[in-house]
Amino acid sequence: MATQPQAHAWFAPSPLESGFGDIDDPLTGPGEFERLWRGFMTARVTLGLVLLLLQGGLWGLNQSSNSSLIFVCGGYFAATLGVRLFARPRRMRRNFDPQWIFTIGVDVVAFTALQFLQGSNINYAPLLALPVLLAAVLGSLALALGTAASVTLLLLAYSAWLTGQAPGDTAAYFAQSALTGAGCFVIAFLSNQLSTRLVNEEQRSKRSQLAVQVQRQVNELVIESLTDGILVVDAQGLVRAANPAARHLLGSGLSQRDASFNLGSETGWAPLAELARASFTRVDLRRTDLTILHPGQGLRRLRARTRLTGTLDTQSESLCVMFLQDQREMEARTRTDKLASMGRMSAAVAHEIRNPLAAIAQANALLEEDITDPKHRQLTQMVAQNANRLGKIVDEVLNISRVQTRDSGAVAQSLALRESVERIWRDWSQQTSSQHLISVTLLSPEIQVAFEAEHLRRLLINLLDNALRYASGQSGSIQIEVRPSEAGQGVLGVWSDGLPLEPSVEQHLFEPFFSSESRSSGLGLYICRELCEGHGASIIYQRTQRPVGGTDIAGNEFFVTFRTARAGDRVQARQAAAV
Repeated sequence: MATQPQAHAWFAPSPLESGFGDIDDPLTGPGEFERLWRGFMTARVTLGLVLLLLQGGLWGLNQSSNSSLIFVCGGYFAATLGVRLFARPRRMRRNFDPQWIFTIGVDVVAFTALQFLQGSNINYAPLLALPVLLAAVLGSLALALGTAASVTLLLLAYSAWLTGQAPGDTAAYFAQSALTGAGCFVIAFLSNQLSTRLVNEEQRSKRSQLAVQVQRQVNELVIESLTDGILVVDAQGLVRAANPAARHLLGSGLSQRDASFNLGSETGWAPLAELARASFTRVDLRRTDLTILHPGQGLRRLRARTRLTGTLDTQSESLCVMFLQDQREMEARTRTDKLASMGRMSAAVAHEIRNPLAAIAQANALLEEDITDPKHRQLTQMVAQNANRLGKIVDEVLNISRVQTRDSGAVAQSLALRESVERIWRDWSQQTSSQHLISVTLLSPEIQVAFEAEHLRRLLINLLDNALRYASGQSGSIQIEVRPSEAGQGVLGVWSDGLPLEPSVEQHLFEPFFSSESRSSGLGLYICRELCEGHGASIIYQRTQRPVGGTDIAGNEFFVTFRTARAGDRVQARQAAAV
């Protein structure tokens, strides 16, 4: 009947095999067995030296006249020393092999010879327990029992020899030999069982350690690859561990810092430190939205939830585990889900509206040619204005479709940021007659950025239209700045002295079809963000102060950070332009 395979943990090694294993088994060593083998061999050498010195002392004191004992001890010491120095540690087989002969066999012969040749009252029979113990620990149970049997037979033979030499109470001789032999069997069995138990326990321990190590490596790999940030914080605000996603979310050059850091070392991390302190006062799950703002960097909104680790005893320390999520990524996933269905529907509706709308505009234009009544002309102008407004909304909806389906394999254009911005804002200011409102700061050096010229024009015009809509109308109420960032990237800033945005408006600022005005489509800033993400750039909003007429005035500013063009992008762009 076939046996069913045993189920075990995913990351655990195979089930433990019975026996001692092989010397090359990574779980048993060779280290552990070698130390045990060398310990026994060293003990044999030491015993041989002690016996040699003992017999030499007895010979020198005229306590022993049998010189053969010294030769036996000397030969035993030489044999044990040779095995210790030149033999290779390996496990004994189940039968009597050459290794048994040169180790256990030498002990049995030497100790038996000493017992037969003794010329004093010294009893060497207890030394026969050493080869039995050696066979039990370094060999199998069968080998240990065989060694004990051979020792028992030699002791019985010695008792028979004593009976022949001096007839007397032979029962005492044989009883002593039988008891010694029985003790050897007991030593062989118990020693073998104990050594087997210890080896199995050691293997189980090492297999458990291996499973824990593999599990820890898998956990670390999973945590390192998570897109959500994970922080492990103690009660003093010291971060014990942080995965790369958490370091990226915390910002402030954290990737170059030490493995552990304190949340109180940066002012921007104050909300996280406060959340950690609050989590230790309450055991239940805490979830909150917080903001991280470092000087000179953009605003980062996070959603954080915390859990406290359990304590095994009163002396163990509880830790706070923080799970951080970038709200921009969460909103991006939400937008993706919404636009997956809305995009196709909007494009289809826009195409269907475009043709009837063009027919309405054309019919209105023809009708206006034949109308002379001023009231009727006012009505046709209203129709024309609303038709143009609907046409603009249709174009913006179709622009969304074009941006989302932009060819990712197209040649990345390299353009001069300062020159391109200057040309675009001049054309826009002439068309809108707003030259007197704009203040422009174009700092050098010239920076080559990876962005398509037409997309940059649409991006900047959308930002300028948005600024003009909310600006006060005085000189300098709209400001444009082009400067290099600390990392050498190009930064474009468009500022206007408009009123502060409401929190609800700011939260959904870059979402499609969201606007604070009823007559706006709410697609301008969304298209700006899509254009930036399509070229590896980023756009953020901040409330900043700018000098206007010698006074610093707070206003709304949009920052666009461009990706610097590589040399390959410039060459490909020139080749594409040449073609």
